[in-house]
Amino acid sequence: MKQAGHPRKPGKRGKTRSKFKKSSPKVSVNDIMQEFAIGEKVQVVADSSYHAGLPHKSFHGLTGAITGKRGEAYIIDVMKGNQPLTVITTPVHIKKLK
Repeated sequence: MKQAGHPRKPGKRGKTRSKFKKSSPKVSVNDIMQEFAIGEKVQVVADSSYHAGLPHKSFHGLTGAITGKRGEAYIIDVMKGNQPLTVITTPVHIKKLK
């Protein structure tokens, strides 16, 4: 039941139909086991079929450098406009830049 004066928000994955579309059908073991070096330039590309470590939709497509590792996940420093932000995500959602 909707409360008066409180509009519904789209939520964590709202308005991501085109943003989270993907070309490859499945996540492979190689995607999960990828290794990245600290200082390497990467792009955050969320893979909607793999839910562990899925970054927020606002980070999709941003480029940054890997600054550390936390368990299986990587810590990435990105710039969103003029604001430096930190993203912690698993290797499935990261793509190396050439």
